[in-house]
Amino acid sequence: MIYITQLIYIKDGQEVIFHQFEDLAIPLMEKYQGRLIYRLRPDEHAFIAANEEIPYEIHFLSFPSEEDLQAFMSDKSRNDFLHLKEESVRAMLLVKGEKM
Repeated sequence: MIYITQLIYIKDGQEVIFHQFEDLAIPLMEKYQGRLIYRLRPDEHAFIAANEEIPYEIHFLSFPSEEDLQAFMSDKSRNDFLHLKEESVRAMLLVKGEKM
């Protein structure tokens, strides 16, 4: 099992476009056995300490294998709406790991 944490930083005023992307990406991820475990939208009060910019959303998700993750990332239908991500996401920090 692979676990992914994403810290997502949105371009100013592009929240609606980002939500459109998520509305398409999350169901497609499930096609490849991906599972959205947590989707958080914290405000500054949720952080006890922060040395960097606070992300718009934090996602914690899993895939059974690297192959499933890569199949999702390379799905041809994903390319049809990937422009929504490019229009709305300014930066993203992605951390991959395994359960210990």
